[in-house]
Amino acid sequence: MRNRLGAVFLLVTALWAASAQPSEAAVPGPVRLDAACAADLAARLGEGTVLGCDPAGRGLAVVVLGDLGTAAHVAVLVPGADADLARLSDPEHPQRRPFGWAQALAGAGGPGLAVVVWVGYVTPNGLGVDAAGGRLARAGAAALVRFVDDLGTGAHVTVVGHSYGAVVTALAARDLAADDLVLLASPGARADSVAELGTTARVWAGRAEDDWIGRVPNVRVGDLGHGADPADPDFGARPVPVDGVAGHDGYLSPGTASLTAVAAVATGRGGAVAA
Repeated sequence: MRNRLGAVFLLVTALWAASAQPSEAAVPGPVRLDAACAADLAARLGEGTVLGCDPAGRGLAVVVLGDLGTAAHVAVLVPGADADLARLSDPEHPQRRPFGWAQALAGAGGPGLAVVVWVGYVTPNGLGVDAAGGRLARAGAAALVRFVDDLGTGAHVTVVGHSYGAVVTALAARDLAADDLVLLASPGARADSVAELGTTARVWAGRAEDDWIGRVPNVRVGDLGHGADPADPDFGARPVPVDGVAGHDGYLSPGTASLTAVAAVATGRGGAVAA
């Protein structure tokens, strides 16, 4: 019943969106490094190296914790809706924002892990039609593939997508030069199974029971809706344990089983992960 009602809603929304939205979003170029933007962001974050900072529009940013040149393992964190330059971090409540997630993952992974926060695409602003559609995710996926290619590292690479960022990661999967893909709190994968993603990477997925994203219908009508939940056992992904996760943004919070698991995957110890 939930999926049938969701399909009806998406159909009505699709008819409206077809005339209101362009069919595709432009693929953004590499995030440029604006000196003033980078200096302001570095001062605000207090740690990390700013690799890119573009203040245009809502802003794009790429920040790394750790040394990309020497790290044996690299994790690229791909946030979802509402991630932009202004909302990259929250000093009072760090676990609400992507930079806080990166700090927790870097701490759990240890000195051999470099963690990149990649806000290199225009994310949906709020939970409107863009969040339900695929056009921003397709543009983001192309930009993500290029970014990972340009890393040019011989390190073990893990791409961690959260929420709409997991949709971006799933769409990019076929062409991503990554060893592991982790899909957290995903509204869908725009594929019916791991095999359909067309990747040789190991695919992991997790969703907490009290995460509101679980109430999003896993259906697609035209380009609205993201389809199958990659955390569903039938999808075929390796499970990420979610004990201790609270809400939608708590997957990389200290003390959670998911943080421990993602850190293990990102440091090449995926065999130690037990659901």
